[in-house]
Amino acid sequence: MRGKVLVTGGSGSGIGRAITERSLEDGYEVVNFDINPPGNLRQGEHHYAVDMMDRDATHATLARATAEHEITRLVNCLGIVRPALLEDTTLEDFDDVLDVNLRCAFQCTQALLPAMKEARFGRIVQITSRAALGKELRTAYAATKAGLHGMTKTWALELGQYGITVNAVAPGPIDGEFFRQVNPPDSPRTKKIIESIPVRRMGTVGDVAHAMSFFLDERSGFVTGQVLYTCGGMTVGLAG
Repeated sequence: MRGKVLVTGGSGSGIGRAITERSLEDGYEVVNFDINPPGNLRQGEHHYAVDMMDRDATHATLARATAEHEITRLVNCLGIVRPALLEDTTLEDFDDVLDVNLRCAFQCTQALLPAMKEARFGRIVQITSRAALGKELRTAYAATKAGLHGMTKTWALELGQYGITVNAVAPGPIDGEFFRQVNPPDSPRTKKIIESIPVRRMGTVGDVAHAMSFFLDERSGFVTGQVLYTCGGMTVGLAG
């Protein structure tokens, strides 16, 4: 095995599951933090059932996982979205999205830092979103993804001296359950999104997992603080 990676939100059928399966295929053991068990627990996968909206439960589970495994790679994938116009966004929804999308990444990264620093090696990958550049109905979500970009660049500066790299993968429209939940197929807004993709297709969860795999590799040690938009070209002219 090439080492162990913690993936948050690694069950289900979306990006998190694709990342778990790609990491296993790449030869890593996977520590999967998810409130739900995976439909098919793979060899080399260790599932920890945890509600990460509960920061105390998250703290306790991180303590147990780091005691049982030496983890030097982390993929902060877990995220939620509460679509709404600015005037319809409630403080409760705003707080929930910030708590899950930002606090969980912060909390997991802090917990794994001691092992990474001791090993003088670490790989941290944030799964963010093209929405960090701005997207209608995404006040809270876009704020958290932009916040992850800021933390990525800050941590890259702080941790590079320890052999720890920090990068982000920012997907564009990815065909899957998460996208369809917040983008109704018959919505004119959804059709406009699909028509605007330069490569003329929706992305797949495998596209995101492939980008993540590059950053996780030990040979990617000279790349840090970067945001890779995996979006079929939609951000060209916007991300500079």
